Amino acid sequence: MTTHASTARAEPSQPVHIGDHLREWRQRRRMSQLDLAGDAEISARHLSFVETGRSAPSREMVLRLAERLDVPLRERNVLLVAAGYAPAFPQRSLEDPALKSARQAIDLVLRAHEPNPALAYDRHWNLVTANRMVAPLLAGIPERLLGQPFNVLRLAFHPEGLAPRTVNLAQWCAHLLERLHRQCEATADPELIKLYHDLKSYPIPARSGPLSSDNVAIPFKLRHDGGILSFFSTTMVFGTPVDITLSELALETFFPADERTAEWLRQTAANVA
Repeated sequence: MTTHASTARAEPSQPVHIGDHLREWRQRRRMSQLDLAGDAEISARHLSFVETGRSAPSREMVLRLAERLDVPLRERNVLLVAAGYAPAFPQRSLEDPALKSARQAIDLVLRAHEPNPALAYDRHWNLVTANRMVAPLLAGIPERLLGQPFNVLRLAFHPEGLAPRTVNLAQWCAHLLERLHRQCEATADPELIKLYHDLKSYPIPARSGPLSSDNVAIPFKLRHDGGILSFFSTTMVFGTPVDITLSELALETFFPADERTAEWLRQTAANVA
């Protein structure tokens, strides 16, 4: 995969005031001042004054512009602070009593998905929790790679992790890199950008050809117990979060792509405590 310009360039200097932040996000979203002003129902002249520091936006204006620009909640707090206001979005631990119902929902989804594997990870792809069907797929991987929290993507690319077991390694890792690149574009998170470059340094072969027309989704094919397990996955996020932790949490659920895999999952579930 060719390195994209936005993830290849050196980390830019930090914006100085709210106008710099807004301009950077607007340009990242490839919007003109006129486009953003129209979406936010303000004049382009007023937006120009805000970006150049000639006008100070209200708290409501900052939040409205951030919403139109689809700025992540974590970065909306940065915009508010830059404009002289208090952060609006809390960041709690999943163990916080305020997130009890959300944690229960996560646990319910993971358990209900058995006998199929499912896991939850944070904004940097670090494992948060998983159901009991994930561990059997990781059997034999060195413990030092599974320290908590381990990074799901690094494990997929690591030569002592899942990479040697992945039948369609080039195809699967290219898919993961594309997903990660989209996250980098959407969030401008420096840790994600670093992770992207780190993963590209692993010795992953280039894709040899297009996906077979027989497939409905890019499969994850894993050598296991002398055979091949095949999965496809879906990703879920919370629909209307106002907490940073929830907004950055993703649940990945895997489904069997063939009957052999489905049968292996059923048998394994019956034997896993």
